Amino acid sequence: MIVVQTSVPIASDRRDEALGAIAALVEQSRKEDGVVDYRATTDLQDPDVVRFFERYEDETALEAHVRTDHYRAFVADLPDLTDGRLETVRFELDGEPAVVRFDAAEANLPDAEGSERA
Repeated sequence: MIVVQTSVPIASDRRDEALGAIAALVEQSRKEDGVVDYRATTDLQDPDVVRFFERYEDETALEAHVRTDHYRAFVADLPDLTDGRLETVRFELDGEPAVVRFDAAEANLPDAEGSERA
């Protein structure tokens, strides 16, 4: 499995246009064969930074994604929509990732002082 995380600094004056283009890219990318997950979120501390989280079954799926018309069109528009340098981190996983789901109320997470809840 291939995991890609990309941070994209959006130009403030083009934010609405950029978010629309990103939403369309995410919607189309999720339909591709071999795309396990494809998400984009805004950063809580800087709403002009969008973070992409992508998971692909394998290298073939990632290569197919970057050859799609919708991806190429998005990349062609990026210079006009961004303000700064993009950063991408790529991971390769052997097998399926471990996924843990839990109810926060039952998780015995530390409180604000760092003590475990009873």
